[in-house]
Amino acid sequence: MSSTFYASDLFKQLRSVLGPYLGDSVSDDVVLVIITTSLALVVGFVVLLWRKTTSDRGQELKPLMIPKSLMSKDEDDDVDLGSGKTRVSIFFGTQTGTAEGFAKALAEEIKARYEKAAVKVIDLDDYAADDDQYEEKLKKETMAFFCVATYGDGEPTDNAARFYKWFTEGNEGDIRFQQLTYGVFALGNRQYEHFNKIGIVLDEELSKKGAKRLIEVGLGDDDQSIEDDFNAWKETLWPELDKLLRDEDDTSVVTPYTAVIPEYRLVIHDPSFASEKSMDSNVPNGNAAIDIHHPCRANVAVQKELHTPESDRSCIHLEFDISGTGITYETGDHVGVYAENHAEIVEETGKLLGHALDLVFSIHTDNEDGSPLGSSLPPPFPGPCTLGTALAKYADLLSPPRKSALVALASYATEPSEAKKLKHLTSPDGKDEYSQWIVASQRSLLEVMAAFPSAKAPLGVFFAAIAPRLQPRYYSISSSPRFAPSRVHVTCALVYGPTPTGRIHKGLCSTWMKNAVPAEKSRECSGAPIFIRASNFKLPSNPSVPIVMVGPGTGLAPFRGFLQERMALKEDGVELGPCLLFFGCRNRRMDFIYEDELNNFVDKGVISELIVAFSREGAQKEYVQHKMIEKAAQVWNLIKEEGYLYVCGDAKGMARDVHRTLHTIVQEQEGASSSEAEAIVKKLQTEGRYLRDVW
Repeated sequence: MSSTFYASDLFKQLRSVLGPYLGDSVSDDVVLVIITTSLALVVGFVVLLWRKTTSDRGQELKPLMIPKSLMSKDEDDDVDLGSGKTRVSIFFGTQTGTAEGFAKALAEEIKARYEKAAVKVIDLDDYAADDDQYEEKLKKETMAFFCVATYGDGEPTDNAARFYKWFTEGNEGDIRFQQLTYGVFALGNRQYEHFNKIGIVLDEELSKKGAKRLIEVGLGDDDQSIEDDFNAWKETLWPELDKLLRDEDDTSVVTPYTAVIPEYRLVIHDPSFASEKSMDSNVPNGNAAIDIHHPCRANVAVQKELHTPESDRSCIHLEFDISGTGITYETGDHVGVYAENHAEIVEETGKLLGHALDLVFSIHTDNEDGSPLGSSLPPPFPGPCTLGTALAKYADLLSPPRKSALVALASYATEPSEAKKLKHLTSPDGKDEYSQWIVASQRSLLEVMAAFPSAKAPLGVFFAAIAPRLQPRYYSISSSPRFAPSRVHVTCALVYGPTPTGRIHKGLCSTWMKNAVPAEKSRECSGAPIFIRASNFKLPSNPSVPIVMVGPGTGLAPFRGFLQERMALKEDGVELGPCLLFFGCRNRRMDFIYEDELNNFVDKGVISELIVAFSREGAQKEYVQHKMIEKAAQVWNLIKEEGYLYVCGDAKGMARDVHRTLHTIVQEQEGASSSEAEAIVKKLQTEGRYLRDVW
């Protein structure tokens, strides 16, 4: 009764207030509608304001992760094939982002050149949820290009591994793709033995399966200028695409294409808006899998120097504590570690950019209206965060810049002479100078920015087009979960020395490990986001099978895990097969790492024989391959008994020398010709009995 009275009284008061504005002719019903509508608008505005505030707060607390490329939800549904358009799919297999960048650049240029093209860029990892979908999806493609990198010892990149395995091994071999026209651009480094293996094999397999090769496979060499290789490959592509994507009566002259410099939309935030601590959490991150895109922080439990004080070099033994993180690993796996740029590097970069390090900002790939910006890669970090955090954790500042970065710097250089020099370095006429001044001199991005101080690019351009994403550093795990289930051991040589420019290069992650503070020494211990990368570098499933291991220096790392595994098996009563370990270092008094452990493995019967090459003790340098020759008969007899040969270490030097030595041993022990020996070694690799973990 009282509520009805108050409502009636309130209505009369509002009627008297609104009366002069509405006039006496307006009925009470109309006044009631106006009042209720106004109240609804007020309530709606309050709710909207509350949701935005809640959303902003939620964004502050959002876990910080390395984002995966944001691809469309379904490749088959979101490409406009109307008006006689031709579907063009561009796939990429990338480890560091270069192949992805090339794929996006190719897509943009095809869009600009050909109105008939409906272009789609596809991460090979996202192409199909299950292997049995690959065939169905590929048979819908009519024109496809592949930008694929070769990684490690002739392996596909992580995001291409599943597709590559299916395409080369997992199908029955009778799949045909006659409807498909294709091209492949391969990315690799000529210094490595399996130069561009993945791209070359993919090209050959596509052709074998009936697909029509549009142009020859492009071989990108990152040892020089892979961008020049990519551009040269594209120039051979356009005449062929003209025949397919331009009408016969189209005589218009193609306007020269100028690539748009990628740029993120930049949003500056209030300093209180930043959240930077989420990757510092050492609890499971809530994701189904801990991987390169979702690492988990692990604290450093142990850190110690392995070289003696007599040594002028450094090698660190470090242990990550993974208890309670959800991280698991197998013997022979790799650990990926996200280290940070040193504070002095970050400070210098901030000054060159002309911004304070406490600036809080976020970057976005869309315009304010939600429309896409274009070819920019997904942001390398979530936001908002401070500039100092972005430069420390996510920007590669110490690698030599690519030509595309110099183009972006040139466009923002206010000093004409600096702009001219930068443009020259990226031009065909400046190819040799770029090769010498940038590549051969190992001149870092930071050094280049310091040499052209007027080239201050906006932050949206800097992170999209100039500074690549900082990549994780990989290490062969030097422990076995049978021995250390809650620890991941790393054996890391310190990278430290002068570059041709006189700059002292300090390895990003090795320097961090050198300076890491372990939990056994301080509660304020060091830690880093880490994840596990699975490896095929595994012990035989049958422990009685003979094994031969070759690993000088830090190449010993995975074998230390192998030996811990064998020790655990032996303690469980398992019979072990013969085991030879070839290890190499400079001098037994300086860098014979894990010497006591290795001798203990010998005493316990885990190693049948330990053969060590000391390269600096005698009049002549002696390496592991020389010791292998001395033990040639023993080595080959073990391998002939269905044994396994493992090699770990430097790919460009040691691994090549050991490979040649194996070839020589086969020739001599089998009385085989060079070609016959090559076939025998190849068979060992095919059978998975000659395995390499090289870098």
